[in-house]
Amino acid sequence: MTAMYDPAQLQTFLAVAQTRSFTQAAARLGIRQPTVSQHIRKLEDASGRMLVHRDTHSVSLTGDGEAMIGFARSILAAHEQAASYFRGERPHGRLRIGMSDDLALTRLPQILRDFRRDNPKVDLDLTIDQSGTLHRRLENDRLDLFVGKRPRGEHAGQLVKRERLVWVGNASTRLDHSRPLPLVVYPLPSISRTAMQNALDATNTTYRSACICRGVNGLIAAVAAGIGISAMAKSLVPVQLTPLGGQHRLPELGHIDLVLLTNPRTEHRPATKALTAAVLASGPSSLAAP
Repeated sequence: MTAMYDPAQLQTFLAVAQTRSFTQAAARLGIRQPTVSQHIRKLEDASGRMLVHRDTHSVSLTGDGEAMIGFARSILAAHEQAASYFRGERPHGRLRIGMSDDLALTRLPQILRDFRRDNPKVDLDLTIDQSGTLHRRLENDRLDLFVGKRPRGEHAGQLVKRERLVWVGNASTRLDHSRPLPLVVYPLPSISRTAMQNALDATNTTYRSACICRGVNGLIAAVAAGIGISAMAKSLVPVQLTPLGGQHRLPELGHIDLVLLTNPRTEHRPATKALTAAVLASGPSSLAAP
């Protein structure tokens, strides 16, 4: 018998997956915590698999739970598209989108092209900038939707992809640890710059800002030219650069979250909901370089 997945249960599961907390998921969805537990249990019954490990101290996903994230997003996106179609709510108006500039190298532009083809009455206002700047624009009601990075430890937005942050240089990069390491960085506020500085400070490694770039193309050019080293999400490293390995004796940078955030004032507009559904339905592959 084919399993039937309830959209409400899938929404609850995604909230738990994003917050790693039944309490926070309940608060986000405006429901009671026992209802969250009931939804997860019913979803596990429908799938025949354990999706969530929970104890008194923590909540984590099983391997099947990680797999369910992509399926849940696709099912909910299709559900939203069908509901909008039969309600006759054709998206229209102007949609203000923010995109982290390094994500312009991914499949996101193709998603925007397909969205515009399917929603010809929607005009796009696209802002490409650093994630820190775009966070402020969203908070100040100057964007409807933003796709980019979020600071470590924050839980706002819908997680699209969790990515390892890696050091990058060029094929001939050699580091002299007796001197301050030359860094190629974005202006503050910059999530990757902060991650590099925190990791180096934690290991008492000296460094200097050898080059400050205002866009990803400038950063790629500077690192490729050998001016310094930098950090990028692993799947976004372009062919001109090389991930630096253990022989370079650099500290681990941890991970970075690539997320979709919506403006609470406009997130219920059909255009915002339609683009949100399109990005989430594309899953992690939408935020990887072609």
